[in-house]
Amino acid sequence: MSRITQWNPEDEKFWQEEGKRHARRNLWISVPTLMMAFIVWQIWSVVAVRLNDVGFNFSDSELFSLAAIPGLVGATLRFFYTFGVGKFGGRNWVVFSTGILLIPSIGIGMAVQNPDTPYSVMLLLAALCGLGGGNFSSAVANISFFFPKKEKGTALGINGGLGNMGVSVVQFVTPLIIAASTFSFVGGGVTLDNGQQIWLQNAAYIWVIPIIILTIAAYFGMDNLPGTKQSVSAQFVIVKRKHTWIMTWLYVATFGSFIGYSAAFPLLVKSQFPEHLSLAFLGALLAAAARPVGGWVSDKFGGARITAIVLVVMTIGAIGVIYFLNLGSFAGFLASFLVLFIASGMGSGSTFQMIPFLFPVKEAAPVLGFTAAFAAYGSFLIPKLFGWSVSTTGTPVTAFYFFIAFYAVSLGLNWYYYQRKTSEKTAELYVH
Repeated sequence: MSRITQWNPEDEKFWQEEGKRHARRNLWISVPTLMMAFIVWQIWSVVAVRLNDVGFNFSDSELFSLAAIPGLVGATLRFFYTFGVGKFGGRNWVVFSTGILLIPSIGIGMAVQNPDTPYSVMLLLAALCGLGGGNFSSAVANISFFFPKKEKGTALGINGGLGNMGVSVVQFVTPLIIAASTFSFVGGGVTLDNGQQIWLQNAAYIWVIPIIILTIAAYFGMDNLPGTKQSVSAQFVIVKRKHTWIMTWLYVATFGSFIGYSAAFPLLVKSQFPEHLSLAFLGALLAAAARPVGGWVSDKFGGARITAIVLVVMTIGAIGVIYFLNLGSFAGFLASFLVLFIASGMGSGSTFQMIPFLFPVKEAAPVLGFTAAFAAYGSFLIPKLFGWSVSTTGTPVTAFYFFIAFYAVSLGLNWYYYQRKTSEKTAELYVH
């Protein structure tokens, strides 16, 4: 029998006596499962950096593609994952979507040990890592049902922000774990020109046991909420809502920037300042940490206002990156990029905070997933755009001009629809 037989978090008595403990339990299991999904999704952002060191011979364009393909597949899967919770139930979907991450984790560990592995196989494994990218849409859709409207911004910020930490975790842990002979019993290491020995398979194998543990935890600890299942057709009404598309654009500007920069940053640093590659994890770490802050301050001061501020800051950060790249200053480049990362993280939280106020409850959940699906294409497009810019001009500067223009348009949309005194009021932002 289900632990939960009724669900009404907007009822203060129900929330305090029963709802809060169930919601928090599901949230704190959702966080590590989502973090693991991001780890698998972004594993190629660091594995690709090391492939040629262990005997492969891929071009810069091919390496950027390996970092980008999980973004393309993950973003596409998010459209399907968005409706998975409503169709099959939150717990059921989390169990499935976490357990399936074993496939790319084991596959990568096997493939990187053989330099004769065809590039096509590497592309397939990169595509399978997109399974991790799909999880975000279902995770936010699921958690949005558990909390009252007044706490959704903070809850979604915690779930998304700590989950996003998976990007920085994989970028920080991988350089350390590949230097240890942890899984030498399933394959030998490679000695580099400097005499260092590395076991690149560790980058994938290290996550196998945590994936199994988290799948079990989700099965026994999470819940399928009553009254939240909907047919796909019932959920699909969101595509007719004008504000679905406006919020999608804004979330592409914020989260799309975060995940795209995270996927590309290690390769970008290696191409411009290779001696500082060890610091590449900082961007994703600070952005993920900033996301819950963005949700929290938006609950206090309004999501539209915070979104406007972060878009201005992101524009300033992008201009700073261009300026310091032209000077050849790593310190200035890093500082400006970290400003970009932090602002994009806060913006990811602030835009998500806006959605529950723009849509009724049963529409807000799929809208959260739908916007996240489009934004995830940033993980594909930004590395590809950087790869094109670096291969044609030697620097990523040209790509940043595109980003600045996008942020300017986003700032205008946010002001016109959600900040003007004469704009539509939030209570009237959807049509019954």
